[in-house]
Amino acid sequence: MDTEPAKGQLRKLNLTMFVPLLVVGGVIVVASDSRTWWHAVVLSVGVVAALVAFVRWAAGEVLRVAIPCLVITAAVWPFSVLLVGGSSAFFGVFLVGSLVVPQLPRHRIAAAVALVVYIAAMGASRLLVSHEDVFGELVSFVFVPAAITAVVLGLMFPNKRFYDVVKELEESREREAELAVIRERVRFASDLHDIQGHTLHVVKLKTALARKLVDIDAERAKQELGEIHALVADTITQTKELAYAQRRLNLSAELENARNLFEAAGIRVRVDREADVDPEAGRLLGQVLRETTTNILRHAQATRVRITLSEWSIGIVNDGAPRTPLPELRGLAALEQRVVAGGGELTVEQKDGRFVTAASFPGLEER
Repeated sequence: MDTEPAKGQLRKLNLTMFVPLLVVGGVIVVASDSRTWWHAVVLSVGVVAALVAFVRWAAGEVLRVAIPCLVITAAVWPFSVLLVGGSSAFFGVFLVGSLVVPQLPRHRIAAAVALVVYIAAMGASRLLVSHEDVFGELVSFVFVPAAITAVVLGLMFPNKRFYDVVKELEESREREAELAVIRERVRFASDLHDIQGHTLHVVKLKTALARKLVDIDAERAKQELGEIHALVADTITQTKELAYAQRRLNLSAELENARNLFEAAGIRVRVDREADVDPEAGRLLGQVLRETTTNILRHAQATRVRITLSEWSIGIVNDGAPRTPLPELRGLAALEQRVVAGGGELTVEQKDGRFVTAASFPGLEER
């Protein structure tokens, strides 16, 4: 896949297509208007200045060379009109002006008019040194150069807008790429929080339980320590899978894990299955269950938890909510963002000592 910016491709295309044409045009100007070798030298300087301006314009840097290129080509035109008698040397000043004027930050229209007037006025000065065929001289030195300059300038203004649109599209693409990186970092941090935060709280809970059991039930204490060891090992594995983008939540495993944790904390659990969970929704529902389980263990004084599953939704109700308003739960805010990103809706309610967390994914059902 070609990742070169569009602007760079356009620059190469312009250089490939137009530089040869401009070189040929410049050679024709010098060959047709020169009468002596030093005429050719002066006219060639104007052609070179025009080519330099075009190359810098293709690179988006024409304003850096605008003044010297304009001064040189603007001086070559009256030189050709008054001393050489050539009508083609407006080529340099018209080209440089057409490239520079649309790039100006302001007063572009006034600058365009000034350029056309300058070329026409310098062409009209031909009448100071030539009095034969006045109409023919006006056509060759005034009308044709001024008309060509006005037409090309008129075409260059839309061209400028086209390049601005290309630039805006590239900037938009860069911003999208940056946002994608930020979103991926947030997702990674959120998943890491799920793994590490959940595990650390469970380890704390089981360690406290093992300390109570060590003097009254050594075998049960050993069992709890073994589960702690297995939990830490599993967390290390999940962290590695997360780092290599291989982690996938399994709803059945999360459900069994939640049941074991609640029972270990002395909380009675009831699971109601209204329908088989859709496999596509299972991963998202597993995230909801894991975050909710952690919140109940950390913040609630629950004695009962009821988990209700359907094909596209999950609801978790516990009776441990205090009568006073709960503090802000940042984990639920992050969970809501992930549910919404997955096309779902998260509902959180607190009423009469009961706390309800429910998530549904109607967007998946419609697919």
